[in-house]
Amino acid sequence: MRLDKYLKVSRLIKRRTVANDACDAGRVMINGKEASVDVKAGDIIEISFGNKNVKVRVTDVKDTVKKEEAKEMFEYI
Repeated sequence: MRLDKYLKVSRLIKRRTVANDACDAGRVMINGKEASVDVKAGDIIEISFGNKNVKVRVTDVKDTVKKEEAKEMFEYI
């Protein structure tokens, strides 16, 4: 799954356009590399929000989920 779609579906970032802009600006890393790859289970995603960093491990990849189930797609590190 594309990274911007995963960020939106998992609700790490609320809008896909914002997720896409963050990826293009280099603020999202997957396994320590630029975010230009597809997301799969086991990947480590690091997102920089201003002076705050969020680091999560992908546990599941689904095309659509309910809001309550979105938190099950990743775990904070």
